[in-house]
Amino acid sequence: MVNRKDLDPEGSPGARFGQRLRTLRDEHGWTQDELGARMGCTGTHISAVETGRRPPTHRFAASADRVFGTGDRLERQSRAVRNTAILEGFPEFVAHEVRAAEIRLFELGIIPGLLQTPEYAAAITTGAVRRGAITEQQAEERLALLAKRQASLERTPAPLVYAVLDESCIRRPVGGPGVMAEQLDRLAAFAELPSTVLQVAPYDLGERRAFDLPLYILTMPDRSLMAYAESALQGRLERDMRFIQPLLTAYHQLQAEAASQAASVAMINKARRDTP
Repeated sequence: MVNRKDLDPEGSPGARFGQRLRTLRDEHGWTQDELGARMGCTGTHISAVETGRRPPTHRFAASADRVFGTGDRLERQSRAVRNTAILEGFPEFVAHEVRAAEIRLFELGIIPGLLQTPEYAAAITTGAVRRGAITEQQAEERLALLAKRQASLERTPAPLVYAVLDESCIRRPVGGPGVMAEQLDRLAAFAELPSTVLQVAPYDLGERRAFDLPLYILTMPDRSLMAYAESALQGRLERDMRFIQPLLTAYHQLQAEAASQAASVAMINKARRDTP
């Protein structure tokens, strides 16, 4: 078993499903390719589900139940995976983000997760619970994943992080004055790190702002690129350079149009002083 990834079934519903799928496959003595052939998919897809990079769809789980003769147990287990606050595609993105050599991101409306204080992140998830958008268990799932992502920035060598925040990120109050003040202080401290560049895209960019949705572009250690973007309902990880190159060009244009880091920190500090 070369490069066989260890699974943590306690990590998430997706990890538990992946562990169960691998156990059943091992019991039958099948390789991932052999199971994929029986289920009508590729061995690569089987690997992605086993390691939690892809969630099991209803069709996938039902097919696995048929192949293994497990009734509807896998299909029922897969419902817990799909009943998650994590958007489709995001777990796969995080698996690459924690290894990336460079991270470029754009966010609007809220401070991006990698830069959030624990109190700010808790306020965001608490608001979602109160609205009924997610459950308390799903809120805990989000916070646990965020902690994992933030911890990955402490690795050596540290990834280069380029962050462009729409001005709305620093103007929108979250969690009350105290939480917001600490969050703005966190942004200013982030900008001082030797491996980061922080810029604010001011409101007066108007139609010149390149993006209307959050965007992440990863440069991996082998210099390959991938991009992740999401809407309110789904996320998508893209590896095709035909689609990534225009996004990278637009990101560079946004960096050129945004305020410099010095001017951005001055905006953040002013917002901090204006916070009651």
